[in-house]
Amino acid sequence: MAVVNVPIRPERDTHLGGENPFESMMARFDIAAQKLNLEPGLYGVLRHPEKQIIVACPVLRDSGQVEVFTGYRVLYNTARGPAKGGIRYDMGVTLDEVKALAAWMTWKCAVVNLPFGGAKGGILCDPSTMSMIELERLTRRYTSGIIDTLGPDSDVPAPDVNTNERMMAWIMDTYSMHKRHTVTAVVTGKPVAMGGSLGRREATGRGCMIVTRQALRQLNLPIDKSTRVAVQGFGNVGSISAKLMSDLGLRIVAVSDKDGGVYAKNGLDVDAAIAYVAKNKTLKGFPGGDRITNSELLTLDCDVLVPAALENVITDENAGDIKAKVICEGANGPTSATADQILQDKGILVIPDILANAGGVTVSYFEWVQDRGGYFWDEETVNTRLERIMVESFAEVAGMAARHGVSMRIAAYMVAIDRVAQVHRLRGMYA
Repeated sequence: MAVVNVPIRPERDTHLGGENPFESMMARFDIAAQKLNLEPGLYGVLRHPEKQIIVACPVLRDSGQVEVFTGYRVLYNTARGPAKGGIRYDMGVTLDEVKALAAWMTWKCAVVNLPFGGAKGGILCDPSTMSMIELERLTRRYTSGIIDTLGPDSDVPAPDVNTNERMMAWIMDTYSMHKRHTVTAVVTGKPVAMGGSLGRREATGRGCMIVTRQALRQLNLPIDKSTRVAVQGFGNVGSISAKLMSDLGLRIVAVSDKDGGVYAKNGLDVDAAIAYVAKNKTLKGFPGGDRITNSELLTLDCDVLVPAALENVITDENAGDIKAKVICEGANGPTSATADQILQDKGILVIPDILANAGGVTVSYFEWVQDRGGYFWDEETVNTRLERIMVESFAEVAGMAARHGVSMRIAAYMVAIDRVAQVHRLRGMYA
């Protein structure tokens, strides 16, 4: 059999606005650590991932060729509990990206006070060129490669870019076969029929809606049709955010996807847009408004902007043109570090990604709890408990921002870092 090697992708320094993604994240970490007067020893501990794994994943392609893919798993910090973080399949996966995302997950879990640490995984591949059988082989081989770190008490993956509940089912099955008994709590984002949680699909978008509502209340802005919302990205997070914000009473004036967007000054019919995309796979041609580009959407005259698509869409080049009063970061890393100060100087309240989109990992935590207890909640219970955690977390971050005179982003990092550091102090140093 012929063997095709897919090389390890060189680390990109152009990611996230020309910045190394890990260093871009750590630029925010450094500011927060200084504000907290973090001890030098703890600073060093929290600036280094605990474990970085690179595995070769040979896969028999349908053509009969063996292709070798590269997989990564980074456990950044597990002081507060098992590592938690998704697995992505993408041609942009690098070790630095996975490391940055694992650190983000550490702070995200801590800012909403979940008993988890942070992790992330990824495979350098193009899943659009692979059959379902090939994807299953790849998923199972990757799972077996990192199986020593996996487990309900050690490392709990979830879906991410280009992965879904079906891949999570394969991971759970592979792990269970090795353990010789079914272990549902090893992974979250599973089908409900095999231990998944009700409310998980809507959780990230619901969390975005909740913190946006809290931000509007803080700024004394009306929660009605006079408040205009633009949403970039109309996948799971963006579409559900738009739907729930519309149900809340806000006016959704623009939405977009990879093919561009649509704008309607008097408001869009979000249900119609969701139905159109379900049928056509794209917003292109949706008749409910005027065509706009993704870049034009970001600078629309609106009150709330929800970047829920790609990272690094708000940079020092366009931050000065943004007119929104509130930015809710539905995506991970949609704002470059260099744009932060510009937005702060303009008085824009930015709900940072590690808080804004933490609804997803919160309900993943609920799924893990339900699996371990063997008792499952109804959707109303899931949503009620999510509401409480997101409201409390927003208040804690806003309080930290007010006390220290910093942005919501730095305040969120301060809350998270302080919680992780406190556990390290209590646990002490094993030597």
